[in-house]
Amino acid sequence: MTRAESDGLRSTWEYGAVKTRSQGPRKGPPLENESTAVGFCREVLPAVSRTFALNIPVLPRPLDTAVTVAYLLCRIADTLEDEAHGPTSAALLAELARLSTLPEGWEADARRFTEEAVRVLRAQAPEAEVRLVEGTPRVLEALAVHAAPVREHVAACVAVMAEGMGRMGDKGRASGGGLGLASLEETLEYCYYVAGTVGEMLTRLFQWYSPTIAQRAAVLEPRAVAFGNALQLTNILKDVREDLERGSCWLPRTLLAEHGLTPETLLEPSNRREAMKAYNKLVAAAHRELRKAFEYVMALPREEEGIRLFCLWPLFLAVMTLRKLHGNEAVLERQPVKISRRTVKWVVGSTRLLVARDAMLKLMFATLTAPLPT
Repeated sequence: MTRAESDGLRSTWEYGAVKTRSQGPRKGPPLENESTAVGFCREVLPAVSRTFALNIPVLPRPLDTAVTVAYLLCRIADTLEDEAHGPTSAALLAELARLSTLPEGWEADARRFTEEAVRVLRAQAPEAEVRLVEGTPRVLEALAVHAAPVREHVAACVAVMAEGMGRMGDKGRASGGGLGLASLEETLEYCYYVAGTVGEMLTRLFQWYSPTIAQRAAVLEPRAVAFGNALQLTNILKDVREDLERGSCWLPRTLLAEHGLTPETLLEPSNRREAMKAYNKLVAAAHRELRKAFEYVMALPREEEGIRLFCLWPLFLAVMTLRKLHGNEAVLERQPVKISRRTVKWVVGSTRLLVARDAMLKLMFATLTAPLPT
């Protein structure tokens, strides 16, 4: 997975902290037995994701804690994929999936899992992510205090994510077949395992919380995967050079080959013209997924403003990121291409004002995506 978040949940991204004066209504009571483990989750969240620390608080209770715990478990899986060395990461991912079902005796098993996971992390692993892995038993304890449907939805997501990461993780790294994934379909399959699964889980959690959202399942569920895929594909495009320098690539080799390129030659200055042609085709693919994601958000009921904002912020931040990436050769240079804090604040403020005004949101989306390739 890319080093920057997609959080998808890594999908979902590292744009910088934004302070907002009002987090909106917090409907619903807090968890009846909210524990110090939940407090740990709230505390560690900003250290591993400024983005989710920004938008989770707009969710109503107890949906906010459910999504926090779900995100952190997915982030633990992501850290194991990125930072664990040796052949043990797949086994650790499988064990994390098992522990997420909270089997009998999970507490002792979680402690053993944590010792092994911390032992195999790279020395260069970010301190905050190491602390999160060390806190795996506390994250599982926080999951345990949630309602049964929440536990089931989260465990199902972690299981699919872990299996996919374990199976596809090595495909994007240097191996007998070289760097990169075989095709755009395989790139999107990878996006599904690390982010599309999160879109599915969030949809199930939204339906658990809101009967009105549950009534719209037929519209939301077919678009849930695109919501996660759009965010992850945007992150892949944003982090192409960083990933390549780490020995990873999630771009499709077939598409690069159409322009006489390979992942190994993509960054060569003499290949810039063809590289940008291939790159812009991938921007178009991300744009396509974003259009489906926007349909997803528009299908959420207007009265659920917190849930809408939770989805609108990363969606429009992805749009603004793609606008900055499109046709920009700087994405292949060492200095990261990022949207500004001013842009983040503008997205947050604009969507707060327009959250329940569908016509204005559609106009905003159409205007901002107009320059993007289709």
